[in-house]
Amino acid sequence: MSTNAVMEESEMVETGQTARQDFLAGFWRMAPLIVAVMPIGLVFGAVAAGKGLSPLEVTLMSALVFAGGSQFVAMDIWTHPASWAGVGFAALLVNVRHVLLSASLGAKMKSFSGPQKVGAMLFLADEIWAIAELRAREARLTPAWYAGIVAPFYLAWVLTGLAGALLGRLIGDPALIGLDFAFPAVFIVLIMGFWKGRQTGLVLLASAASALAIHHFVEGAWYIAAGAVGGLAAAAISNPSREERP
Repeated sequence: MSTNAVMEESEMVETGQTARQDFLAGFWRMAPLIVAVMPIGLVFGAVAAGKGLSPLEVTLMSALVFAGGSQFVAMDIWTHPASWAGVGFAALLVNVRHVLLSASLGAKMKSFSGPQKVGAMLFLADEIWAIAELRAREARLTPAWYAGIVAPFYLAWVLTGLAGALLGRLIGDPALIGLDFAFPAVFIVLIMGFWKGRQTGLVLLASAASALAIHHFVEGAWYIAAGAVGGLAAAAISNPSREERP
């Protein structure tokens, strides 16, 4: 075997080892949120089963949509027969934030190829985005590391949704045992990871006030868009442009 061939083989082995290490590092970084998302998946499965969806339909919805917020909103307005236009519009309102999430994260994926970026964005979720953004502050994002946070999280969401659909009658009303708070609890933890003091508090307050006001006066899922607009407006007002900064 030539020297070049030996060197190429050695580089391939090292690359494989690095990829495995990155994957495992991503897995362990995501592990706490994987545990946290499991009760949310159970709640979704139970709620969906209560709306008349079969375990297969619940599993397909979790696997193909993979967006907890929009799935819960869809179940909230689910009727028989389902209003597909209403459900689709509500899901669009909830997931339009992914345009901003993907733009922010995509700028940090310099080691990803074009197809890898596209694939990564298809599995983007709030928790995945938050963990990847925090990682980008510390080190370079790699496809293997990103796969390490996506794969187990995705499987946990799909499988716990199925379990919730199968055990829906045993779970009963999630609110009675506090499982309904699992979703907000996860987001509180994520928000604290990005806390920047008073400015963050103002953005959260404006977003919450806008969402609550619209929810009170306007039917439908418009309160979601209102919360986003309110938060963006507060961020723009409280964070002046570079030209305005002393």
